[in-house]
Amino acid sequence: MKKKLLISVLCIFFAFSPIFAQQKLFSIKDATIGQFRHLAPENLYGLQWRTETDFYTYSDGTALSQNHFAKNQETTLINASEINSALKIAGIPEISFFPYYDYTWVNKDVIRFQSENFIIFYNITQKKLEKNFRLDENAANVTIGPLNNAVAFTIENNLFVSKGNEIVQITADQNKGIVNGDAYVHRQEFGINKGIFWSPDEKFVAFYRKDETMVTEYPIIKLHHTPADVQMIKYPMAGAKSEEVTLGVYELSTKNTVFMQTGSPKEQYLTAITWHPAQAVIYIGLLNREQNHLSLRAYNAINGQEVKLLFEEKNPIYVEPENPMFFNPVAKEQFVWLSEKDGFNHLYLYDTSGKQLAQLTSGNWMVTEFLGFDPKGQNVYFYATKESPLENHLYSVNIGNNKITHLTPNIGVHQVVLNETKNKFIDVYSNINEPNSIIIADNNAKKLKDVLLAANPLIDYNMPKMELGTIKAADGKTDLHYRLIKPINFDATKKYPAIVYVYGGPHAQLVTNNWLGGARLWDFYMAQNGYVVFTVDNRGSANRGFAFESVIHRKVGQNEMLDQMKGIDFLKNTGFVDMEKIGIHGWSFGGFMTTSLMLNYAGTFKVGVAGGPVMDWKYYEIMYGERYMDTPEENPEGYELTSCLNKTDSLKGDLFLIHGLVDPVVVPQHSLEFQNECVKTMKYPKLFFYGDHEHNVRGMDRVHLLDMISNYFFENLK
Repeated sequence: MKKKLLISVLCIFFAFSPIFAQQKLFSIKDATIGQFRHLAPENLYGLQWRTETDFYTYSDGTALSQNHFAKNQETTLINASEINSALKIAGIPEISFFPYYDYTWVNKDVIRFQSENFIIFYNITQKKLEKNFRLDENAANVTIGPLNNAVAFTIENNLFVSKGNEIVQITADQNKGIVNGDAYVHRQEFGINKGIFWSPDEKFVAFYRKDETMVTEYPIIKLHHTPADVQMIKYPMAGAKSEEVTLGVYELSTKNTVFMQTGSPKEQYLTAITWHPAQAVIYIGLLNREQNHLSLRAYNAINGQEVKLLFEEKNPIYVEPENPMFFNPVAKEQFVWLSEKDGFNHLYLYDTSGKQLAQLTSGNWMVTEFLGFDPKGQNVYFYATKESPLENHLYSVNIGNNKITHLTPNIGVHQVVLNETKNKFIDVYSNINEPNSIIIADNNAKKLKDVLLAANPLIDYNMPKMELGTIKAADGKTDLHYRLIKPINFDATKKYPAIVYVYGGPHAQLVTNNWLGGARLWDFYMAQNGYVVFTVDNRGSANRGFAFESVIHRKVGQNEMLDQMKGIDFLKNTGFVDMEKIGIHGWSFGGFMTTSLMLNYAGTFKVGVAGGPVMDWKYYEIMYGERYMDTPEENPEGYELTSCLNKTDSLKGDLFLIHGLVDPVVVPQHSLEFQNECVKTMKYPKLFFYGDHEHNVRGMDRVHLLDMISNYFFENLK
């Protein structure tokens, strides 16, 4: 861990700014959306490398600009009005702004972007429309082929392919319970973010076929009609019947579809879909419903037959594949596989016979993302937490000698854009002292250019002081990282009310060494209003290894609560927290933790605000819920232990539940059932529904949400 980051001492924001410049306070609107708008650090948007050149490009919404990686040669390549002239001639609706992020360099002269139901290829050199694909206005899951000559998309539950002037309907299922090509398969667990997979040569397109006709339905109430509408969604609750998924492959030349013979049982998960780079072979990671046995298998894309079992991974707790195979562009029978099989997520080199050739990375740290091979197939680029679990850095590893090179020496959280040859990259990073920095460096970690050093956007505000540090977990040995924000005009001799902000579940990390320490401006807003705001990432949260995360297995919330109570002990030992005035707030898994802590440690927390809370895991969906809890039949004691419904008689203090009425993730039944149990035990939590929002409250309505939460604390925790 870098010694330059003093995470266990006070990080005083803006210590050298004049006092008179620090008097402004946040409004609730500032605290809600300012972080992403007017109070966000300066940035360049849509950063990409222009193909086959040494120029990088970016957009301000009116135009696309470029600059040289070493020199200052900024020029405007094209603006929205020039594009609109070409679109008007072609009879295509004009764009209101140049896309900030969603453009792609097809080659050094042509960019591709989507506007409404058109995919547009525009030549910036000749300033003309090169070609376009017109899609149905109801097209979804739009997936462009790797050669840019075809596009696949869905309309409702069926799949279509457009190539040239021809649109072919691939599936024709009338039953809406059979869904083709949609990304929402297996509830998008296991790293699934799409349902359509083009072969590298565009001769085939693979797609998920999800049969959910046997899955139970859940009613979602849609308002603004008289009477209100009921929309039935498929929601497989823990222990119930699951969807059945197969993988189809459509061959464009023959217009024939075959389904891969993935066998039984039908209730299994199809993950890690990957095409071989040079053959009509497709790979599928088959994971059993119990999620403790993964087998990676190859299939003949033409006849659907299994070709080979490459390897298996087993774990009595769970196996969680989240990535496809990454093939070497030169040695095309070699691929990189990500796995936590040694306890931490690392890179392994295999060949297509299934032989492990090397473990490329190892150690008590996590590879967080694979970024690609260099063109010679000799080096692999990836993000990892090797420097610190609070940071994310870029590394390369040579597949011949396993030598790892750290490419981002500046402390903090990094996001990079590698060029085609991987010899240069744009590095966008921040830390608790640097709001946003952009540099260009080479693959020897040598800085080539300073692009942007953002000024502090909060310089005029009276910012509370923030501290990052560690405490010991309830096991007495594991370090947990915390963030503590103190009220303005802090006086250590006084006692302050405190708010614990919690998530605590898998796949999330709240404390990081980026701008604001991973906190929201709302945390600082509450500190401006006199509260100590505290967060600790307990065991069960992300980026610390399999043992750290899997302590939740079969008893979700139990070890997490023990760790959170160590955080309460820490607050007590500071001497400046009023232990009679502790509040807690969280959303989703954090809402479950908030409610669980209020019930299991009654009297510790005076006030709680739980958003979208899981109240009983038997009401949660199969894919996530059964990974961590098994089924209710297999683990009745665990479900009883972790339920909030059977503990309402323990409730002390003021509890506020907030839920989206149309939440398809944590369905409203959770909060409604909890309310019913509270009636039986004569408890009186407050319950508020957002009628138009799903699992979270977004847009300008979020200002209302955070204002309501803030006022609840102001009224009850003072």
